[in-house]
Amino acid sequence: MYDVAAGLAAAGHRVTVLAINTPKHFQSEAVLSHLPGVRLVTVPVDTSLSPVKALKNLLVGTVPYNVERFISPAVEARLVELLRTEQFDVVQVEGTFVAWYVDVIKRENPKLPVVLRAHNVEYTIWQMLAEGEANPLKRLYLRHLARGLKKFEEDFLPRFDAVAAITEPDQRRLRALGCPEPVVFVPAGVDLTRFQRNPALQAKPRTLFMIGSLNWLPNLEGLDWFLTNVWPQAHEQLPELELHIAGKDTPARLHSLSKRNVVVHGFVESAAEFMQQYDVMIVPLLSGGGMRIKIIEGMALGKCIISTGLGSEGIFVRNGFDIVLGDEPSAWVEFLRRYYHGELDQQAIGQEAARTIARLYDNRRVIEGFLDLYSIAQSRAQLAPRA
Repeated sequence: MYDVAAGLAAAGHRVTVLAINTPKHFQSEAVLSHLPGVRLVTVPVDTSLSPVKALKNLLVGTVPYNVERFISPAVEARLVELLRTEQFDVVQVEGTFVAWYVDVIKRENPKLPVVLRAHNVEYTIWQMLAEGEANPLKRLYLRHLARGLKKFEEDFLPRFDAVAAITEPDQRRLRALGCPEPVVFVPAGVDLTRFQRNPALQAKPRTLFMIGSLNWLPNLEGLDWFLTNVWPQAHEQLPELELHIAGKDTPARLHSLSKRNVVVHGFVESAAEFMQQYDVMIVPLLSGGGMRIKIIEGMALGKCIISTGLGSEGIFVRNGFDIVLGDEPSAWVEFLRRYYHGELDQQAIGQEAARTIARLYDNRRVIEGFLDLYSIAQSRAQLAPRA
């Protein structure tokens, strides 16, 4: 979202960002003040998980609890105020969890084009989490959330004038949900100026790293899978191999992890600097949708990445050329053995990864895709009946 706002401003557009400021991701009002042409408007909303509210939603809720947490009268009021006092060419809504506000926008101005940027097709993530859950009660609840999200996405996503799918598989899923055209593939981009390699930072040999938000269930699920199914064999066979883990909101159980050669860093100020300190990036993702932004960033820095097939979904990569892909623990152990003994050629794979990003995922190209989509959405919105 930052790169889209910054890219639009760099292309000469004025951008107003209305953000739900949650305790989990709280930001100051001045956090975007360094971007000319970008104004940030925040509304504090407590989206913390509440067992009482979750139970009430389960019994009488009209939208899934995942969405209900982001519906706020204060946000609605601020949105209405902006729409009534200022003129906008297009509104872009970021993700399923705030798609509810499309009706507020269309109520105020039926002719104003509203574009959804679909970070994921959310219900598929919760379906996958349910399938991998061993606890029967938790599995039942996850399935309930998945069903509710599917119904919500089927009801609300077709109400937009245009949809930007972050991957081609998600583009197909969105069409299957009933979203009318245009449903256009616009990938996540990278501002390459923020991911320039620093020659003073040399990666420590025989090191792996994983970085990502550790408050996101698919990341935790994948890390637990790796630590349980891959790391014990790898550590036994490759005793000098190290694993470094970083991410926001690292659970206490990971901070207290007592595994040899596993270092838990928690939140790090600079993802780019952290990535350059260690050698091979791992993405052991088992569930999820959309595009893994950290893979794009790691590739931009010339990192060799070992990932599951799902982790790389939607990114134009070739196994063994600019990424290494495998789904079975035995395959991962073999990749790590080859890396440890200098047989993987991670340097060449990383160089090809950087070339792939420069060719396909430069943020300037991505912004051109959004501007084309806005033009189409404007034409479609003009056909809407007036309120």
